[in-house]
Amino acid sequence: MGDTDTGGKGERGIWKKMFDLVYPGKCCRCAAGLEAGRSLCDACADELPSLKAPFCEHCGEEYEGLIASSFECPNCRGQTYSFDFARPALPLHPDLLEMIHGLKYKKRIGLAKELGRLTKRAFDDDTRLAPALAEGWPLVPVPLHRWRLRWRHFNQAGEIARALSHHTGLPLCQALVRTRRTGSQTRLSRAERLKNLRGAFDLSRAGRHFAQAKPAGAVIVDDVFTTGATTAECARVLRKAGVQKVVVVTVMRG
Repeated sequence: MGDTDTGGKGERGIWKKMFDLVYPGKCCRCAAGLEAGRSLCDACADELPSLKAPFCEHCGEEYEGLIASSFECPNCRGQTYSFDFARPALPLHPDLLEMIHGLKYKKRIGLAKELGRLTKRAFDDDTRLAPALAEGWPLVPVPLHRWRLRWRHFNQAGEIARALSHHTGLPLCQALVRTRRTGSQTRLSRAERLKNLRGAFDLSRAGRHFAQAKPAGAVIVDDVFTTGATTAECARVLRKAGVQKVVVVTVMRG
């Protein structure tokens, strides 16, 4: 099930230490010097707000005001999702969005460790995720199509999930593959996105092996939750294969 790195760990460690000596780490927000492997200082991390109640129990959209019980936002009311719920760790924030864009479009892959560290907050303060931790549900990153992966050289969701695995102890499982290119979805409505994504994902070899036992659950990991179309299609594939419960965890709510 797991995704493990084999071979070359010692060599990578040596090169990483040399790189840290030549290019010492700096906080991406305040430029303060940092220890090796960090790109966000503790003070700046603490300034980034976690998602706070009240928020929609399905999509994690944050709301202001006094709402004593769980609730559905207007966008989710009447909607049917393949996942049980989505839980962003943080609300929309310009500095966080800049970090995510730095990872995705500027290939600042070191930011994935900080984004994974921030995503851990979702597990710290949402009791609905307790079964995932107690039962060791795998983290399943939303996959990139091979052409996008060839251009970017890494999958940002996979790198965030790898860091999140380190902080939660949950295994990483590359259970899904993207079977066709879907193009940009930025200007599409939720209904158009769902239609565009239908059939775009399938189980990988690891995913088929994982699903054989009809497992209790899985945690889909992505960078941003916007309409939920992508994660809903990923969840549909996992549920169809026999995974009993699927939840979504993202760094930020878009």
